[in-house]
Amino acid sequence: MVDVVGLGCCCFDLLGVVPHMPGPDEEIRMLETRQQGGGEVATALVTLARLGCSVACAGKVGDDAFGNFIRRELDQYGVDTRHLLVEPGALSQASVVLVDRANGQRSILACVPTYSELQASQLPTQLIEQAGVLHLDGVHRSAALESAGLARHAGVPVVLDADVLALEGDISELLRRTDTVIASLAFAGSFAKTEDVDRAIDHLLDYGPSVAVVTLGERGCRGQAEGRRFHHPAFPVEVVDTTGAGDVFHGAFIYGMLQQWEPGKTVEFASAVAAIKCTRLGGRTGIPDLQQALRFLRERNSRYFQTDGPEGGHP
Repeated sequence: MVDVVGLGCCCFDLLGVVPHMPGPDEEIRMLETRQQGGGEVATALVTLARLGCSVACAGKVGDDAFGNFIRRELDQYGVDTRHLLVEPGALSQASVVLVDRANGQRSILACVPTYSELQASQLPTQLIEQAGVLHLDGVHRSAALESAGLARHAGVPVVLDADVLALEGDISELLRRTDTVIASLAFAGSFAKTEDVDRAIDHLLDYGPSVAVVTLGERGCRGQAEGRRFHHPAFPVEVVDTTGAGDVFHGAFIYGMLQQWEPGKTVEFASAVAAIKCTRLGGRTGIPDLQQALRFLRERNSRYFQTDGPEGGHP
């Protein structure tokens, strides 16, 4: 049994800090570069591993250099990749991420992978049914639907990362099999056809999840859990790069779920872990371990994390 099984996007990121975003026909020199893994579910799993959880990744990569890098780095972080399948002759998901030095915001150029869709017959059924949580991002849609059905039948909570890529195709049925949906503002607004965050949250909840959260970037997050609406501001930090902040938030939020923390405590913890990540270049370099996250929260006089005892946040 593992704490979390993730099925979704695993990719390779080439990150470059630029003095400004290039215009047409403009060539500029990158100030700093880094290569590391990315992907919504994959980075959430790395976050959970950093926080001390046991995690396993299902999905696909190609047998190219990018795929080899993706698997090797996940292994180094302690993610079980035995169910991350390698398809011969296929290109893996890869992206070029340009980070604006002035504000840490980024632009992403994503290539299209050529591996085939993961099939339901390729799912690690027993692993999913015995997991603490199943985490999805909508990639490999038919397999994601099947895995969500398996999880719910077994009483395993299903968490969905709903970002703009999840808008491809009909996401409705997957939402109906989801217990907790954490959506980007771009997804929530497009899916609910509204700029009103509260109306978007209501629309997401109408599909059946008991928890819905919309991440708002530098404005924090807003959501509903246990029938109560909440808003949590983002922690002020010196932002270097926002790449992967939402993915890290998801991982840390799931950590709080595993500890059975109340929603306010879970959201504060997830916000802190995501903020710390933003102080380093790349989606994974800045992910803290549990003690670093707790120290960050205590230094900011958290109402939930003040001691080393049960109220201090230790699992």
